[in-house]
Amino acid sequence: MTLNGRRARAADEVRAGDVVEFEVPEPGPAAPTAEAIPLRLVYQDADLVVVDKPPGMVVHPAPGHSSGTLVHALLGLGGDWSRAGGEARPGIVHRLDAGTSGLILAARNDRAHRALAAQLADRSLSRTYLAIALGSLKAEAGVLEGPIGRDPRHRQRMAVVEGGRFARTRYQVMERGRQATLVQADLDTGRTHQVRVHLAALGHPLAGDRVYGGARAAVLADRPMLHACRLRLRHPRTGELMTFETPPPADFQATWDRLR
Repeated sequence: MTLNGRRARAADEVRAGDVVEFEVPEPGPAAPTAEAIPLRLVYQDADLVVVDKPPGMVVHPAPGHSSGTLVHALLGLGGDWSRAGGEARPGIVHRLDAGTSGLILAARNDRAHRALAAQLADRSLSRTYLAIALGSLKAEAGVLEGPIGRDPRHRQRMAVVEGGRFARTRYQVMERGRQATLVQADLDTGRTHQVRVHLAALGHPLAGDRVYGGARAAVLADRPMLHACRLRLRHPRTGELMTFETPPPADFQATWDRLR
């Protein structure tokens, strides 16, 4: 971008009569395309797929992530995918943060998508996480309730704020270590960064969570230590109650072994 023939700077003021010139980039593809990306499929049928997502994989295309996402990998499996979530998110029923590992659902058709989304809405679809929280939680189990919204001081993150959306997390201590606590967290709601925000608000951010734990958490791991270990749902076509589980990946286990 130029201002009056020279390269523009962020601090430049624009006045009446100034000439601003810039190039409009070519539009990207309207919808993501298939890519041959290996996936660990925990379950699949004509209606749904359950994937054990590796840490670091972005779920759907976003600025800076136009390829290599879970969506691109799902399309690489072939077949039909639900479009109920939009053309840019075929199959995606819910999401996980890029740094979070574990189980995520995808729908093959709109009927399955709507049925699974309804279970999320009425909280009959349960999601369980394992988290490595810094320090030692006082109680063996408890319920964390706090409305979650955009942090007014740091717009790139979430926080427990007045006027935020209702959020509730049930937790249970699984094991205590010298520097951290292994926690099981069950979501009653599905807000952005919910487990990370609630545990940080309690004073126990996740190991590796630079956003909510700062430098003391960041030095302990390369990502927030959060793993979606269990999904329980009713099949959208048959109504059968189904439970899927997956153990945490190697980096999660190695972090816990070191901090315990």
